[in-house]
Amino acid sequence: MLEFIALFIFFYWLINLFDKRKKRRSWRKPTLDQELAQLIQSSDNATGIALEVKQYLLDVLDDDKNDREKYSDARLTQGQVILDKAGSSALYFMADIATQLSLVVSAQLNGIPNNIEAELQGKATPENIINKVIKI
Repeated sequence: MLEFIALFIFFYWLINLFDKRKKRRSWRKPTLDQELAQLIQSSDNATGIALEVKQYLLDVLDDDKNDREKYSDARLTQGQVILDKAGSSALYFMADIATQLSLVVSAQLNGIPNNIEAELQGKATPENIINKVIKI
């Protein structure tokens, strides 16, 4: 009986020792690369969806620069995947981005200084503007 109690205490101590190590590891923060990978992989996360929308806009811009088909099957499929994951919020997010881009252009045409123009300092390419407007 005494051996049974001693074995029980030993195994109880051993199990708790491993649990404490797991708890200690969970206190470590993931690296930035790991966080980025988690954001990209997670489709439920709003930031992950925002990254997909940003990449979609950059892909459409790249298609336009390289004289590819305007409404290609690849871009339509990519847009449908985003809409399937995010629903109507993705459509609203893209409309908001288009509104912000049109405000930046109209301010620039009317000679009104804005923060995007100040941040880019003469390096205004469409990619840079998209990256500045869509901050994640």
